[in-house]
Amino acid sequence: MSVDLFEPFQLGDLTLSNRMVMAPMTRNRADEHNAVTPLTVTYYQQRATAGLIITEATQVSPAGVGYPATPGIHSETQVTAWRKVTDAVHALGGRIFLQLWYTGRISHPSLLPDNATPVSASAIRPDGQAVTYSGMQDYVTPRALNIEEIPHIVAQFKHGATQAKRAGFDGVEVHAGNGYLIDQFLRDGSNHRSDAYGGNLPNRMRLLNEVLDAICEVWPAQRVGVRFSPENKFNSMSDSDPQAHFGYFTAQLSTRKLAYLHVLEGDMQGKTSAMNYRELRIKFAGPYMANNGYDRVRAETALRGNAADLIAIGVPFLANPDLVRRYKEDLPLNTADQASFYGGNEHGYTDYPFYKKETEVA
Repeated sequence: MSVDLFEPFQLGDLTLSNRMVMAPMTRNRADEHNAVTPLTVTYYQQRATAGLIITEATQVSPAGVGYPATPGIHSETQVTAWRKVTDAVHALGGRIFLQLWYTGRISHPSLLPDNATPVSASAIRPDGQAVTYSGMQDYVTPRALNIEEIPHIVAQFKHGATQAKRAGFDGVEVHAGNGYLIDQFLRDGSNHRSDAYGGNLPNRMRLLNEVLDAICEVWPAQRVGVRFSPENKFNSMSDSDPQAHFGYFTAQLSTRKLAYLHVLEGDMQGKTSAMNYRELRIKFAGPYMANNGYDRVRAETALRGNAADLIAIGVPFLANPDLVRRYKEDLPLNTADQASFYGGNEHGYTDYPFYKKETEVA
């Protein structure tokens, strides 16, 4: 089996043109209807040479919003807007999955319908502040979901998956990481429940399993991915034993024959990893996608060492729409403008140049 970064990869029934995946990155450029715009169409089409694009996190419900100007997939307007993205990516031979998102406690009443209190596994307030339309505001103490409400959360994920299919996506990724709602149930630092959704590992995984059961009524399992972030402390998250706990979760997912398991290896805040991610890779029978600070050298090393099947790459794809070519031909990279990561217009979004050699300049 090839371990070359630039050779095709068979992902279920989809053939990817290479093993480079554009990682999901929030850009905060949706319109007043939480719909993507024509600029977003250009942004993703420019990067269609990625073997697979995973979109920015996209809320499955108005109650799942956690940040200003982030896109949704719950309204007809949003579906229509996303369809333009998928058509544009497919026109260039690309593949694109939608990341399904519900932020839970990482929200603020001002972002939610009727100024509702954010929900979570337990009523534990995260440290820090929420980004709102009126500036930074302290997080509030969330309301623990009643057990009777959880089927409604599951139904919202299923509806989002249905809408994603209507919008022309090739598949979906369930965001079960980075301190958002499903992760809040998985990790014991945020889940102090004593009912069927808390305590032991099967209970803490119950919400994710129910979401996957529902989504796999819409999509075949080979078109559904899951993202984990076992060690990531972002959004005030913690777990008492991520190696053991996520080892269990991974082994359970392995029986589902999913498209892939997408793992943020380590802490995106720059802390050193204490986990053995090779163990997770071994426990998962399907394609394993590694993420967190990979460049070409690290990506090729991981693939050749059988530490991953696919490599998700973030900021380099953000700043280099032709990253596949640049890596393949060992060309210099554009420098990312961090000031334009979140919000704004085409600057730092669709205006990063494609590489042109002197012989290519007319």
